[in-house]
Amino acid sequence: MNTQSNGGSGIVEEDAPAGQPLGSRAPHFIKRSRPLHMSWQVGVFVVGLAVVVAGVIMLPLPGPGWLVIFGGLAIWATEFVWAQLVLRWTKRKVTEAAQKALDPKVRRRNILLTATGVVVIAVALAAYVWQFGFAVPWHVPE
Repeated sequence: MNTQSNGGSGIVEEDAPAGQPLGSRAPHFIKRSRPLHMSWQVGVFVVGLAVVVAGVIMLPLPGPGWLVIFGGLAIWATEFVWAQLVLRWTKRKVTEAAQKALDPKVRRRNILLTATGVVVIAVALAAYVWQFGFAVPWHVPE
């Protein structure tokens, strides 16, 4: 990945869309004071970390785990170049996957697999109903 300096206003990635600069997006008055900027970065890191941890907790539990994790990454990306680069890479990969999913061959394959799955489930359900009737397994009299 090629990067170059942009005269003190941050780092610009050559492959970046619309030449968006990398680096802190803190207000100018915060960037002027080093202690204030460091405090700002610590605050952004702590808030982003809390959001990412909440997303990780939501992965096995009900909730939009991955969406929350990417939200935490977006919070980090307001201050940290590494998070901006990871977020750009993730966006690029998601876009590539979406384009691949729209490919006619892939769509036909997915439709065929879905139809096959529906037929298999319908046959299994029909066999169950033929064998046991409409009684649900947890209310079957002995």
